Amino acid sequence: MSATFGGRTGRQGRISEWLRGRRAGRPLDETPDAAGREALLLAAAAAGLPLAPAAHPSGYRCSCDRVGCPTPARHPVSFAWQTQSTTDRAQVERWARHQPEANFITATGMVHDVLDVPLAAGRRALERLLASGVEVGPVAESESEAEDGRLLFFTHTRGTPEDEDEWWPCELDCHPETMDEHPGLRWHCRGSYVLVPPARLPGDVAVHWVRGPEHPLPDPLSLLEILTDECARHAAGEPDRTAWPQHG
Repeated sequence: MSATFGGRTGRQGRISEWLRGRRAGRPLDETPDAAGREALLLAAAAAGLPLAPAAHPSGYRCSCDRVGCPTPARHPVSFAWQTQSTTDRAQVERWARHQPEANFITATGMVHDVLDVPLAAGRRALERLLASGVEVGPVAESESEAEDGRLLFFTHTRGTPEDEDEWWPCELDCHPETMDEHPGLRWHCRGSYVLVPPARLPGDVAVHWVRGPEHPLPDPLSLLEILTDECARHAAGEPDRTAWPQHG
């Protein structure tokens, strides 16, 4: 991994060490220590990903006060998350230090979008994209105890869509469609957000970087054909014969 993020020097040794441990299959106590967590969040902010605090697990429940929270540990803590989201280093440091258990979301549609696909389809797509020489930006994995994990491809934003129905809003009181009903691609743009690594979810699972935020954001259209092809294969129930690549 490079020594800078977005033109700024990061705590790269600690970040690289943590990511190397992930790729080597080190068991996940799987969130980094406090300094490593802060360094990863600052790296994301320095790369231009606007951040805001999110809920975190409280046992198998969400830290928010909502009974039966439909998206435990996956949503912002403030209704003003869109205006609150920032890349300001000092603010991210304050949040990270004063809210040591908090997850963080990154608001999409400002600087970046996220192409969000089923885990198996995303792994096959990533292998194909890299083998084809396509520039791939940051990629995060949202783990799961079940078989419904997701792979998140970070790209440049395409701005406001002409057809709002094509996009998946993640409003605080809106529960997205189930993975079984919609196994394919979701495109997070204006009005949406995703968790940014490192994040913890109920059940001792996590969101972590597969490719870190030092990778430049690509045009989403350069990834779209292979991603949609692999999502179609996934929806058709084709088996995954691709070994999971260990990329940095």
